[in-house]
Amino acid sequence: MSRQTHSTLHHVELWVADLHRAVAPLGWLLETLGYALFQSWDSGRSWRLGPTCLVIEQSPALTAEQHDRHRPGLNHLAFHVEDAATVETLTADAAQHGWHLMFPERHPYAGGAQHYAAYLENDDGFEIELAAIKSPERN
Repeated sequence: MSRQTHSTLHHVELWVADLHRAVAPLGWLLETLGYALFQSWDSGRSWRLGPTCLVIEQSPALTAEQHDRHRPGLNHLAFHVEDAATVETLTADAAQHGWHLMFPERHPYAGGAQHYAAYLENDDGFEIELAAIKSPERN
C-alpha cells in the first residue's frame, strides 16, 4: 500500500430509498467533480476518484424512506472545489439536477466568514457541501 493511500478514505456507502431517483443528482455531481462511474449493479452504483469510491445502494434493509441528516449518522459530505467561481457555477447548475441551495440568505458564507461554500440538499435529504476555501477552524 502506498504512503499516499494509506489511511485515506477507501469508500463511503450511502443507502437510498430509490436508486434511480438518487443516481440523477448524485451521479451528476460526482461526475462533474471528476469521479468516474466505477461499478453498476441492479441495486447500486459506485463512482471513483483516485483511491476513493462513493457507493449508492438501494437496500432492502432500510428503516426509513428518506435520509435525515439530523439523526445520528451521516450529516453531509463535503468536497473541495477549485475556487469561489467554481462554487457558484456548480450551485447554479445543481438546481437543474435535483439540488436545492440550503441557507440561501447566508450563501456563500453559511459556514462562516472565512469559509466560501455552497450547501446543497437533494429530494432524498442528502446534504453536500462544495467548499472553495478551508476555514481555519476546520482543520
